[in-house]
Amino acid sequence: MQLLVSHIKEISLTQFRNYSHATFHLDARVVCITGQNGVGKTNLLDAVYFLCYTKSYFTGYQQQLVQFGTDGFRVEGVFENDGMDEKVNCKWKNGKKEIHQNDILCEQLRDYIGKHTAVMIAPDDIELINEGSEVRRKWVDGILAQSDKSYFDSLMKYQQALLQRNAWLKANAVKAFQSFTQLEFYDKILMEAGDYIFRARVAFLNAFLPLFETYYATLSDHAESITIDYQSQLQQSSMEILLRDSLANDVFLQRTLKGVHKDDFIFNINQNQLKQFGSQGQKKSYLFALKLAQYQYLKKKTGNTPIILLDDVFEKLDSQRLKALWQIVLSNDFGQVLITDTEVNRLKQVAMLDASIKYVSI
Repeated sequence: MQLLVSHIKEISLTQFRNYSHATFHLDARVVCITGQNGVGKTNLLDAVYFLCYTKSYFTGYQQQLVQFGTDGFRVEGVFENDGMDEKVNCKWKNGKKEIHQNDILCEQLRDYIGKHTAVMIAPDDIELINEGSEVRRKWVDGILAQSDKSYFDSLMKYQQALLQRNAWLKANAVKAFQSFTQLEFYDKILMEAGDYIFRARVAFLNAFLPLFETYYATLSDHAESITIDYQSQLQQSSMEILLRDSLANDVFLQRTLKGVHKDDFIFNINQNQLKQFGSQGQKKSYLFALKLAQYQYLKKKTGNTPIILLDDVFEKLDSQRLKALWQIVLSNDFGQVLITDTEVNRLKQVAMLDASIKYVSI
């Protein structure tokens, strides 16, 4: 697969979060975005992320992206792909979203996802380690949905069938079963889609772990041993048997108790769970290694160089980790980097006054 070198040159925001209208020129390999807290640095990175995925990194409610007092927003950008410009226009108004590429309407979201990729590292990402299994599943699902169209389709089918099956369980919990025809239909979809999701997650972890281990060793100076364990009920039984044997409990509790929607990815350090036993420094190194490995995985699988978005991370790092992270993202293995910070002098000191770095003040 030929690697497509891509970066964003320009972005315009209209009624997006705190911006009435603003245009930013980002035509550099490394762009440092500076300004005081609250001026919109994070919102600018989120707008770049939105152009890549047509959704916010920070919220699932797109109404929250609309500037107060307005009924919609628009984000427009120009990507350069191997010397060729591509204009992308994302508009959201009154609950309806439209995406145009070079002024041509994109009919299917699945056809757009994966064409432009980005990896965000933000302070709240520590939830990936500290919170429950749903956060980690969504993270893995997001990576695989970008790099595998069949996974995207299977995930959508599974989630829809799961909602319908749970509705059937609630309806039949209060009355005698009239027919199992609908249940069998939902179960068939869950079995087929769930099997693909399970196999794809296994393959993902096998390919991801070597990348992750390499970055963690660099960030931690080879200080600890780390692993990621995939836990799935499908490791012990097929989806068909799980659904059949759990039906009585499912009806009693009115929800589907077994399936890949219960999977988890356990983060370990020195043979202990990171969530419980890791220090703050170890968790930071682990998190950054996860995100850097995500970047390389996406680059390999999609053939595109993602944009890496670093939101206010330098302030939270000690000097050793800061230096290691900076050296990694400026290496030839990475493409465009957008960084936010409140202190321009801190960025210049870390960058050693590199003249090729562009500074944008908000």
